[in-house]
Amino acid sequence: MEKKDYYEALGVKRDASQDDLKKAFRQLARKYHPDLNKGSKEAEEKFKEINEAYQVLSDPQKKTEYDQVGHADFKPGEYTQARTPSYDDLFRDFGLGDIFDAFSTGPGRARSRAGADLRYEIEISLTDAFYGTKNTVEVPHNNECGTCHGSGAQPGFIKDCPSCQGSGEIRRVQRSGHQQVMNIAQCPECGGRGKIITKACETCHGKGMIRKTRRIEVSIPAGVEDGQFLRIAGEGEPGVDHGPPGDLYAVVHIKKHPVFERQGTDLYSTAVVGLPTALLGGEIKVPTITGSATLRIPRGSQSHTLFRLKNQGMPSLNSRERGDLLVKVIVKIPDTLTKKQEDLMKEAFVGGK
Repeated sequence: MEKKDYYEALGVKRDASQDDLKKAFRQLARKYHPDLNKGSKEAEEKFKEINEAYQVLSDPQKKTEYDQVGHADFKPGEYTQARTPSYDDLFRDFGLGDIFDAFSTGPGRARSRAGADLRYEIEISLTDAFYGTKNTVEVPHNNECGTCHGSGAQPGFIKDCPSCQGSGEIRRVQRSGHQQVMNIAQCPECGGRGKIITKACETCHGKGMIRKTRRIEVSIPAGVEDGQFLRIAGEGEPGVDHGPPGDLYAVVHIKKHPVFERQGTDLYSTAVVGLPTALLGGEIKVPTITGSATLRIPRGSQSHTLFRLKNQGMPSLNSRERGDLLVKVIVKIPDTLTKKQEDLMKEAFVGGK
């Protein structure tokens, strides 16, 4: 059989990534592996071809050399003598352990999983949200037992499962015509762990975990909004069977402020002015999140008019930009007037009538 160009053999383009090469090899290996095609010389030769192609193209140095000289002039040397990995080699040692993951529940695969995420509620003031702050929280979660190191067994009282010989899975080969079909299932006796506990750990009572409280410092950035989640990676529950830990999600709640109402990065407040100021204009002092500012009131301002103070609002998250402060001016109308005030008002507005 004349050997094809390596890229053609794997059915990929010349600019294929390593992930593309691996994926192509997986699919072809599942179809042509000799262990699944007993007695088929054609499948054996095909697998040798794709195996050689993958070994060359997955090696950066060999791949570069192959791309430079071309298929006709390339001398694979030792790669042509590479052994044909068995089904088990591919499954365990060949670096492609996930080729048959769809059919496998073996140890370290189905058992290993990430830990659960945790949620914690944090309440801060609007001022803290403006400047940013740090908050130390106490989070109860599971920790690996120091006595059994997570195995759940008293030291010296754990052994390989006799049913699966420590593999965590049961394999059965069935013949279908000229082909063999291998079924892989989780070992029912050990639940896929590959180990049998003969005596539970006296510290954690076989759970492998101890409940403890951990103090975690949470950095809250300036500009954080109410209800926003902050992710603290790796501070959740520990993983199962060496899986990665989960994450901690801190939910920020901002207390109601006595002066300001927040809408995004803008702040809203109210200010009361007397009738003379509204009529004749003037300046008033208004509170801001950082202190105070002067607000100019034009002549003839109407009650409930909104005045905008630029860059006096909240900061944008991860930015130096700030929102605005919008002040609603309420004109206070006096409840009573003296006789002189009443006469002056009549003279000014109703011609003395």
